[in-house]
Amino acid sequence: MSHPGILERFLHYVSMDTQSSDQSDSFPSTAKQVNLANRLKQELEELGLTDVVVNQWGYLLASLETNLSKKVPTIALLAHLDTSPDVSGANVKPLIHRAYDGRDIVLSKKAGVVLKVSENPYLKEQIGKTLITSDGTTLLGADDKAGIAAIMDAVTFLQANPRHPRPNLRIIFTPDEETGRGVEHLSMEEVKADYGYTVDGERLGEIEDETFCADSVELRLKGINVHPGMAKNKLVNAVKVAAAVIAELPGNAQSPETTEKRQGYLHPHQVSGNVEEVLIKFLIRDFTVPGLATKENLLRRITKRVMSRFPRAEYDFKIIESYRNMKVVLDKHPEVMSKAKQAITLSGIKPKRASIRGGTDGARLCFMGLPTPNLFSGGNNFHSKLEWVALEDMQKASLVLVNLLKLWAEQ
Repeated sequence: MSHPGILERFLHYVSMDTQSSDQSDSFPSTAKQVNLANRLKQELEELGLTDVVVNQWGYLLASLETNLSKKVPTIALLAHLDTSPDVSGANVKPLIHRAYDGRDIVLSKKAGVVLKVSENPYLKEQIGKTLITSDGTTLLGADDKAGIAAIMDAVTFLQANPRHPRPNLRIIFTPDEETGRGVEHLSMEEVKADYGYTVDGERLGEIEDETFCADSVELRLKGINVHPGMAKNKLVNAVKVAAAVIAELPGNAQSPETTEKRQGYLHPHQVSGNVEEVLIKFLIRDFTVPGLATKENLLRRITKRVMSRFPRAEYDFKIIESYRNMKVVLDKHPEVMSKAKQAITLSGIKPKRASIRGGTDGARLCFMGLPTPNLFSGGNNFHSKLEWVALEDMQKASLVLVNLLKLWAEQ
């Protein structure tokens, strides 16, 4: 049986629009994510996997039994089907830049979209590689279709090399990771694994065992709407109340654009409404739960201070828990990280432990009972028209997975 290479797979996957929506209450939030799930289901069946199913929630699950007679663990490899709601994933037109020469890459001359080395110094380490970008009008979709391609390539290797030692394997592709709901309808009874690895990281060699703790806040501001021609001493403009709240936020600190590494933030990311009512949605991030509480209390104090200037306005302050730092769980299972580091080293790469300034399905899975760190996929500039991935790094991600499974099988 002939199977496509990792590049061919990746290009096909990114050609399918799977953008999720954070404005939808359905799950999955967009039906088009299931189109890719069904395509992958067909590929996995052709590769000889069993129990291959796309369930009612759009999760794709499949199994590959061990080829050893001894008792071995079951390892889950996971990636997500959706792309970010922030930038269009429709009609992606990948550009392939072979033997990259280290210079700026013009993605769209018409739109003035340029991948600049001065703003992306990591490009200096990519000279000679094959880089893949979008044409500057959409994102590329390497987040997380590079991860999907790496997993599918690893499974293809196992199918072609049936004597290569492997544990029991579960493949799980999830919808709606980008909306923070990726494992909302996934149970451990369906996962059927002892340990897991998401393939949703970025740079070559990185392994991430720590995420933000994450909450969101919905601040609903209620004014009083009166015809503007008869509004004196009657109208309370919720738009102005919202503007006042945003103006009171820290200007040079505690925002995504002013923080890095282990610094958290308070981020207003959506505003909607009118004179009568405005909804502001905030992302609250910190690596500790007390840090989250500090930022939420700051936002609450700002809101109360602003509301004192608009005594007839009303507000509702709602905190919604998203996920927690997975390091709390992973520190109790050091073998999961140890195996990953060994696999990366065996693949000729220097392991680089990193923290995720974001979240993955693995964060929630850890607290559901599946210790799940995050492995690199090779992608960069996620959620952006400047997104790119190196073909060689995707290939290395696939090799790491093959070596990782061998280590678990031979323990």
